[in-house]
Formats: sequence, structure tokens, C-alpha cells
Amino acid sequence: METPNEAQQRLQFFKSFIGKEVNQSPSHYMNWLKPTVIYAEKGELHCSYLVRKEMTNPYGMLHGGITAGIIDDLIGATVFMLGLSHRYTTVNNNIDYFAPAQEGDNITAKATIVKQGKTIINLQCEVFLPSKNRLIAKGYSNMLNVG
Repeated sequence: METPNEAQQRLQFFKSFIGKEVNQSPSHYMNWLKPTVIYAEKGELHCSYLVRKEMTNPYGMLHGGITAGIIDDLIGATVFMLGLSHRYTTVNNNIDYFAPAQEGDNITAKATIVKQGKTIINLQCEVFLPSKNRLIAKGYSNMLNVG
């Protein structure tokens, strides 16, 4: 069940960071990722990220685990913005990796709800390298209502 006031507050929180780096998220991982919000609406969240050295593998490319973390974190934030009275957790993450990003690149990620049921919410997230108009990765996830 959605709590309208809670949903509005959570949405407004993310909207307050449009064009700014998120540094006060309830997700400590999000604060570490340091996204800049591009767009936030019910069921959709779009952010940009600077690929920092600590986010790379030994070849200087964005680590696949960080890409997965960006996808999982942004999907979680998209569900969080709904203001639902129950907690949700990730039950699976399926990710396809298509291209690398390097240290210093600015990437974007956009999460959207595909289908919202009473028990499971299905979402997708696409990660792009805008400077090359290239899709880096695409992930699908199911979030489970755990009460």
C-alpha cells in the first residue's frame, strides 16, 4: 500500500537533488556512488555518475560489480520513492554488459518500473556512456515485498 504523503516526501527529496550530487541519501552506498540526479518522477529515476579510480578494475575500466551496484541501488531508490508501507528487497538481478567505461567518464543510469504487483515489483535499469552514445549495461530486477 502506498502512503501518499510519504511518497511525495521521498520524491521531493530526490527532486531536490536535480543537478546536484546526492550526499544525504538513506542509502550509504548511494552516497558513496555520488550520483547527480537528472530526473525523478514516480516510477522513474535518472542519474549521472563520474567513474572514479576506486570504481575501476585493474585495467582502469568501470568494474562490473560497481555497474551492478549502480543498477541495484538506483532500482532500490526508484521503489523507495513510491512511499510504500512495506519494505522491499532485491530477489534477483540479471545484467547484460555491452561496453566499457573508463575512469573519468561520466555515465548515466535510468531505472524504470516495468510492472508493479502486490508482492513483486519488476524494474529495469539502463546504463549509458553519453559521450559515445553507447549502452554500457542493462539490468532487470525483481523487488520482493518482505513486510
